Amino acid sequence: MKQSIVHIALVVRDYDEALDFYTRKLNFTLVEDTYQPEQDKRWVVVAPPGGAGTTILLARASKPEQEPFIGNQAGGRVFLFLNTDDFWRDYNEMKERGVRFIRDPKEADYGTVAVFEDLYGNLWDLVQLKASHPLAIQPGKSN
Repeated sequence: MKQSIVHIALVVRDYDEALDFYTRKLNFTLVEDTYQPEQDKRWVVVAPPGGAGTTILLARASKPEQEPFIGNQAGGRVFLFLNTDDFWRDYNEMKERGVRFIRDPKEADYGTVAVFEDLYGNLWDLVQLKASHPLAIQPGKSN
């Protein structure tokens, strides 16, 4: 049996402001932006540059009970983990684009990591796993 997680839904306030953050600040690629008239919603999917795995569905809160989860999808814990092949390149570029890091870079047993927040306050790890880690991105390969 083979299975994979295709999308992770991220509750957002507004499609365009979220799309702007993910494509301009994090350099993600827009995979799809399709209007669904029957639901008056958009199907907006983004992916990290060079990514070949799970994508993020930017899902606008469509009901009042969904709004409190904007920026709090994981109850204040790190929610998503952005794996990179060059931590310092991405860290410096993200800082230059105005991404707010709330924990400074540090060396851990598994690699180099820093915590940043998205435009709504969801926490992310930017991480470069050590080459010996089974999920490390190897130069010249996509994971």
